[in-house]
Amino acid sequence: MVGHGELRYEISQDAYIKLVLHAQKHKTAAVNGVLVGRVSPRDDDVVEITDSVPLFHSHLGLLPILEISLILVEEHYSAQGLGIVGCFHDNERYDDAELSGVAKNIGDHICRYFPQAVILLLDNKKLEVLPKKIDERPVMQLYVRDASKNWELVESDGGSRLVTKEPTVNALLLDYITTEKWQGVVDFDDHVDDISKKAFFSKSLLIFSHSSLWLCHRDQVS
Repeated sequence: MVGHGELRYEISQDAYIKLVLHAQKHKTAAVNGVLVGRVSPRDDDVVEITDSVPLFHSHLGLLPILEISLILVEEHYSAQGLGIVGCFHDNERYDDAELSGVAKNIGDHICRYFPQAVILLLDNKKLEVLPKKIDERPVMQLYVRDASKNWELVESDGGSRLVTKEPTVNALLLDYITTEKWQGVVDFDDHVDDISKKAFFSKSLLIFSHSSLWLCHRDQVS
């Protein structure tokens, strides 16, 4: 097996499209979520990102609600032999291409359980030019932790380290954005605010009422 710095990450069509649509639904807010997958059973040098789970668009820095959401995600996917392998983030400002402290801290937390974890940061400028030039390159930046446990950018488009499982995914993504399919994306925040909006963890969240959110403000991911 090669070192962590040489691992490759393969993201599925569903995971890729869902995380971008999550950001499109909340264009004026920062959003984040987690990446679900596994180390490939065929190649130890590849991490397969099979799904993405939209989490927050308003409570990004609240530690208790983050911990609850991560537990629910792990419980939901563990039966499938999958786990959390990273997170994704989109900044509030369109022109902000820097990895935020919140994203880094969430990534650090995930690395405790999956050392090969990555952070995908959406690149809005690449997304903007997609209608003019559709290619196979991901519209996000890939970050990994170096030997000093600092998050470093692995080329602005991920290079060969981040690849989409389906080469034509950007064409489908553009169609989904044009037809406003982002309206159907439900994240953790949406469900907590209105339990009639169903997310995959909806049954588990019935005990987590919106009125309890004030407790979360005591502990924040800075």
